[in-house]
Amino acid sequence: MTLEWHCTDDGVNWDELSALYRAAPLGEKPPEHLQRVFSNSLFKCFVYDNAQLVAAGRALADGADCAYLCDIAVLPSHQGTGLGQQLVQKLVDLSAGHKKIILYAVPGKEPFYRRFGFRRMKTAMAIFEQPQQQVERGYLSED
Repeated sequence: MTLEWHCTDDGVNWDELSALYRAAPLGEKPPEHLQRVFSNSLFKCFVYDNAQLVAAGRALADGADCAYLCDIAVLPSHQGTGLGQQLVQKLVDLSAGHKKIILYAVPGKEPFYRRFGFRRMKTAMAIFEQPQQQVERGYLSED
């Protein structure tokens, strides 16, 4: 496995990235949406294996106070290889110097992120576009 890392969105095939999120599986993320959110993110990583996009992630960051890691995905064929750990560590390293680095995890995956120093927040709150769906998926509580 020869991995090539890119930390810029120059030359990204947004359709291929959209397919990666469907395969991961992290849901439907249209190419136009991905192009906008990655372009507006201070940090981004794309990982290629023999020219095939196999992993991606980004961090929204303001340069000093807060960085938010999101949209971290690894192609199923590359899951379990340590690539996800490398990707998260790279985004954490790029975000170093911010007073706080946050993310929200797929329910049940919290232990994976704990090894990077992430801890459960007691006061996190969110407004989602489809709140009932997020309750059903385990991201929101009903209270």
